[in-house]
Amino acid sequence: MGPIRGRLARLAHALVGPDPQSARQGFYALLISSGGDLLAGVTLGAIQHTLEQLPGLLVLIPAAIGMRGNIFGALGSRLGTALHTGTFTLSRRRSTVVGQNLLAALTLTFAISLALAALAKSIAVAFDLHSISLLDFVVISMVGGVISSAVVLVITVGVAAGSARYGWDMDSVAAPVITAAGDMVTLPSLFLATYCVRVRFLSPALGALTAGLAVASLVGVLRSGLPLLKRIVAESLPILLVAGAIDIVAGITIEKRLAAFTTLPALLVLVPPFLEDTGALGGILASRLSSKLHLGLIEPTPRPARAAWADFRLIAVFAVPVFTLVAISSDLVSLLLGLASPGPVRMIGISLIGGLLATTACVAITYYGAIAAYRLGLDPDNHGIPMVTSSMDLIGAVALIFAILILRVG
Repeated sequence: MGPIRGRLARLAHALVGPDPQSARQGFYALLISSGGDLLAGVTLGAIQHTLEQLPGLLVLIPAAIGMRGNIFGALGSRLGTALHTGTFTLSRRRSTVVGQNLLAALTLTFAISLALAALAKSIAVAFDLHSISLLDFVVISMVGGVISSAVVLVITVGVAAGSARYGWDMDSVAAPVITAAGDMVTLPSLFLATYCVRVRFLSPALGALTAGLAVASLVGVLRSGLPLLKRIVAESLPILLVAGAIDIVAGITIEKRLAAFTTLPALLVLVPPFLEDTGALGGILASRLSSKLHLGLIEPTPRPARAAWADFRLIAVFAVPVFTLVAISSDLVSLLLGLASPGPVRMIGISLIGGLLATTACVAITYYGAIAAYRLGLDPDNHGIPMVTSSMDLIGAVALIFAILILRVG
């Protein structure tokens, strides 16, 4: 038994790296996030009639969900770096590292929610899709974004405080937990916001009020005199706008296949946890690479170092069980709710084929995105997660639809 145990130990070390505790924490966080995202999937499956009544809303949904993960996932990544470098302290003062990070996250929430509404309407028109009005998009995006962001902000700070107190690996835990929280609360928040646009005179007033709030928050940042706050917002806005546009294209990709998803609502249940897990895997990798770049453990070279390859293997190890369990749980939940499904075997096939294709792309995008940001003198904590998670939303949506077409489902 001794030689066998030794070989198994060496295999485990080769797959998960020298820190198995961190790998376990990341895997548990992925499982928790996948379970939480099933709630988002159930919500999406249950509101299929709302999607039909408010044409174009599905274009906004991946971007709105992705923004919570992008903004607060990046916040978690920055707080993780602060923990590693010893600058993390909880305080009520806005001038602290944590205080400026929280203000930046709130400002970005207002600004990006407004921008997403305009992008969703513009791209829907460009792709000749019938959609709701611009003001309706603004109200749904802003109201839903503010409600969900308040919840995710509390969770992000809680995870950071728990990491500081209990020694959790923030880089492994934060991305999946925060993005799952964003998925869970964003869809219900957007659904609640749709009731505002059904009141004839409320939508224009709310649209103007929330748009003014977004502009005022940006002006406040420019006049704040807080250098870290200004830098985070200035660096994050462009990449978040690009990420939002990518997410909206992902929404259009799914919108154009809406008939297949509404015929088999179990596929709608699968969409949020599937996209979240592709983004969460990328988020874990982005956070780990960012911390290693800051700490000098890897160099920003075109050829990945051994320490980077250890992270690549870890993501691959996570992917197979995560995408299998997501498919099984989505099918079981759909069965319990009486939603039509292509069956467990096809669900597993769709999730695995799409997931492995997306994960392969994830590794390349995450690594080269991180080193490009670092070489340009930018903070990869600000750029890594938004770029990776939005890219994975689009690539994940395309990979999922590709898998559906391969298996001739729908």
